[in-house]
Amino acid sequence: MSGEAIGSRIRRWLGTRPGPAETRPVRVLAIDGGGIRGILPAIILAELERLAGRPTVELFDLVAGTSTGALLGLALTAPDQHGKPRFKAGDVARLYEIGGPRVFSRSMWHQIRAVGNLVDEKYPAAGIEEMLDRVFGEVMLSQAMTETLVPCYDVENRSPFLFTRKAALNGQARDFPMAEVVRAATAAPTFFEPARLAAAGSKDYHALIDGAVIAYNPAIYAYVEAKRLFPEATDFLVVSLGTGQLTRGLPYDEVKNWGAARWAQPLFSLMCDGDAAVVEHQLAEILPPGPGGERRYYRFQGRLTTGSDDMDDASDENIDKIKQLGRDMVFKQSETLRLLAGQLSEGVAARAVPTS
Repeated sequence: MSGEAIGSRIRRWLGTRPGPAETRPVRVLAIDGGGIRGILPAIILAELERLAGRPTVELFDLVAGTSTGALLGLALTAPDQHGKPRFKAGDVARLYEIGGPRVFSRSMWHQIRAVGNLVDEKYPAAGIEEMLDRVFGEVMLSQAMTETLVPCYDVENRSPFLFTRKAALNGQARDFPMAEVVRAATAAPTFFEPARLAAAGSKDYHALIDGAVIAYNPAIYAYVEAKRLFPEATDFLVVSLGTGQLTRGLPYDEVKNWGAARWAQPLFSLMCDGDAAVVEHQLAEILPPGPGGERRYYRFQGRLTTGSDDMDDASDENIDKIKQLGRDMVFKQSETLRLLAGQLSEGVAARAVPTS
């Protein structure tokens, strides 16, 4: 047996991943936030799974997701009772159709009590919490079938809070039910109340909101995490999935007299859209094509020229338009998706998921 083969066997036995001697790049998936528009990346991933003939967890070494991207990413890395992926991407796309109207709904009493959305969150948490319990059950973050990253923000400590599979495996203090992780990750300001998760040590809880306030497009966080997880690796492939580029303008004559109440939700969406564009530019510079012309960075993003760009518009009409945009993206980028599926499938069994 060659020295390289022996080294590979030892690394698998130790629960670590191969180093730079292997040519296979570290493969990273990053999914933006965007509420109901998470249908878009779900459709793209469903096509990648079809083309590659493999589930997402076998195609990527790290799956990162912000907000709705966390829901999609963790759903695809969660195991079922047989140790297989609990969902396919197409299943999660249908989940948005079925669960979206329940999550983004509120009673007349809630609307009155919240004065629309001025003095309370827009939606009660019961709807999303019920859906997450159904999707994830008792599955823990440590049980994820590949490495994961979910950014949130701790409003009491005023600092980012990153959920990762690696941290969850290293201690119970950072291991949480996936349902609670996604609840925190989707606590978008003004839409849902912050999540309160139990904590170890002197502080007995974390007060968390949607990580979109720091990483609406989590691809740069994911790239940094991948370099930390695989310090010997020199080759990375990052696939970044958007939830639709905003195209609706805000006319000057309309916004010039807005106060805090009117700016709250539009400002959040503007901030998120700007973050996504900046990260896209950064990674295009950091990960240029390889010496043979092979791509090391893919960004799939559609323009929201039809339907609503509101993250909470779960009407049948809007969902149909988002689905059509997803189908159009798959058709127009069929060759790119085929190329990517081929890259992701090469040596797919070469990397062993670490056990600690």
